[in-house]
Amino acid sequence: MPQPTVVWAYRRTGKFAFHVLTGALEAAADTRDVPVVFANGVDRVVAAIDAPLAGGGPVLVGWSFYSPDAAQMIAELAAVRRSVDDPRVVHLVGGVHASAEPEQTLRAGFDLVAVGEGERLIQEAVRILRDGRPLCDLPGVVSLAADGAVRRNPRAERLTLDEFPPFGPDHGRYGPIEITRGCVYACRFCQTPFFAGASFRHRSVENVRRWARFLVGRGFRDFRFLTPTSLSYGATGPEPDLAAVEALLAGVREDIGEGRRLWFGTFPSEVRPEHVTPAALQLVRRYASNRALILGGQSGSDRVLAKSRRGHDAATVERAAALCVEHGFVPHVDFLFGMPGEEAADVDATFALMDRLVGRGAKVHGHTFLPLPGTPFRRAAPGALTAERRRQLRALASRGQLYGQWEQQERTAQELARGRAAP
Repeated sequence: MPQPTVVWAYRRTGKFAFHVLTGALEAAADTRDVPVVFANGVDRVVAAIDAPLAGGGPVLVGWSFYSPDAAQMIAELAAVRRSVDDPRVVHLVGGVHASAEPEQTLRAGFDLVAVGEGERLIQEAVRILRDGRPLCDLPGVVSLAADGAVRRNPRAERLTLDEFPPFGPDHGRYGPIEITRGCVYACRFCQTPFFAGASFRHRSVENVRRWARFLVGRGFRDFRFLTPTSLSYGATGPEPDLAAVEALLAGVREDIGEGRRLWFGTFPSEVRPEHVTPAALQLVRRYASNRALILGGQSGSDRVLAKSRRGHDAATVERAAALCVEHGFVPHVDFLFGMPGEEAADVDATFALMDRLVGRGAKVHGHTFLPLPGTPFRRAAPGALTAERRRQLRALASRGQLYGQWEQQERTAQELARGRAAP
């Protein structure tokens, strides 16, 4: 059987997932030489498929996207299929949306859904294609049988982060170093714990430092981490382990030197407000370059916070922001508008908290609630704002006190609600 070619349907929102999967292929002796093509857009995906088909194929086309992008990516798949209709081409889709809605995703035209983590799965998929065996037998995939029935294979055992690179070094595809996967908090609006597991798995300090040194050797000057909650590094439960955090930050700082920038508690990794203490802030200030922190506030209503199982109250958000300011940080506080079950008093409490925070020097990072597949709130009404609340938010934005894609997300929430699968 000819060597398979892997084609990534490469888009900005899913690119770091493809970098990780490329690194997984590089990590195994029998898959590291597989041709990998990064193809952005329908025309480039089609061209990337045609070339290896001319040499005998087969081709594995990998797709990954978030729920707000599902409709667009399904349309792109249909366009690719109209141009290339060949049984040697397999369209495999993964990521949080496909894992949460595998049947809907399959019936939209994909051949296979990879549920959960993909590092081991992509290695095995290449081996199976090379041997000419059917991919529907692959552990961790969902497929449609000939009679249209859904076939679900058992999920593979969860992996250890140290087993795989955090990106694709041999292909020059980099990104933040993932230091923690999974989340113990299981907030009811968030896909992370339901995709990656409701427990923490951490990359070891030694492994993080190894890849930091690698990036130094490639000329990088900015270093970022990927984690659901920055100050949970090294922890096994809700209580932070500041000794583990310091070992991480001190070690990486030693490896990268003082002239390079180390970012911690910033995008794409927030800080939970109950983790903000003087000791934690002093630690971050000692080693990190940033003087802003992203705090996950979400609501000013204790009732809404409890309903969404956030694990903290509104007073904790306010205390955390005050501590940040006291220690020389600008707090950027995430808020979710239109949360399930919100009443007028809850909205009033949220806007009152936002006003107090910006009055003390904080910024608001605004989001509109999305009923995301795979979450306990997936059947909730899409987030919506009244005209008066939109006016207030635009006024905050005009003063530089609020930013975010909350207006676009309000439209996206409606689209998600219209397109979600039947119960």
